[in-house]
Amino acid sequence: MSRQPFTVGIIQDAAAATPAETLERAVGRIREAAERGAQIVCLQEMFNSPYFCKSQDCERFDIAEPIPGPVTDRMQALARELEVVIIVPIFERQAAGVYRNSAAVIDADGSLLGVYHKMHIPDDPLYYEKYYFTPGDSHHTYENEDHPGASGFRVWKTRYADIGVLICWDQWYPEAARITALLGAEIIFYPTAIGWHPAEKEEFGASQMDAWRTAQRAHAIANGVYVASPNRVGFEDEPGTEGIEFFGHSFISDPFGRVLVEAGQEPAVLVAKCDPALIEGTRRNWPFLRDRRIDAYSPIVNRYLG
Repeated sequence: MSRQPFTVGIIQDAAAATPAETLERAVGRIREAAERGAQIVCLQEMFNSPYFCKSQDCERFDIAEPIPGPVTDRMQALARELEVVIIVPIFERQAAGVYRNSAAVIDADGSLLGVYHKMHIPDDPLYYEKYYFTPGDSHHTYENEDHPGASGFRVWKTRYADIGVLICWDQWYPEAARITALLGAEIIFYPTAIGWHPAEKEEFGASQMDAWRTAQRAHAIANGVYVASPNRVGFEDEPGTEGIEFFGHSFISDPFGRVLVEAGQEPAVLVAKCDPALIEGTRRNWPFLRDRRIDAYSPIVNRYLG
């Protein structure tokens, strides 16, 4: 049986003055996306707070909240009201001393399908994420056969499409996209917070942004899937540093790597229709999954082979 097309919305925004204001603004953006026909909506990475990893500060663990918790409760009610799937990336407190960079997946009936935990955690100037985040686990318990997963990667069978979620730094790793596609994802969402160091922008800014966009379009092509990447936008200060300018340019790509919609550097709501028939046609003509030499890939479990 042929799959029906589905419509995706992604939200590009900046943090407001308070978490409560940011949450209310996100609710408004999701309503706008739904009014424009979006059936699946994804917010940017850790949408409800500033990007706090620019320095190491123990008090910032207080930003985290559990899942389920106040933010996901609000989003579950909104999903139920609008009959949309919502991907909610937040800073999660899973247990005392265990904090995750997470994305909750809420189905169109308001049910919480599960949570993806960011697998690849960076540690770079102004991106001190290893201080804050426990990485996703390298195993998976099969809680529900309808929502398969392996090696910490997951795909959820939502009302409208089978979706995978990866987060920001995950987007540089072809293994993550490949596994998620092999699990059956029709679209991979990459909620993101990426930007420029102001001192580097003039020399490297354009090439950095182009590399970011190209890597994800390549995942779409290599795996024959749609890709949707909502990024943060705006300048965020940090005492003692030059801060980060989040460059936006959120986009949705089809399985050929063609950009269907793209934002600039202002807050935006992007909406695009995705047709599973294009996945079928692309994979018939570019049968990359068929021609994989799965018997030859065992060396990839090593960090280096030279």
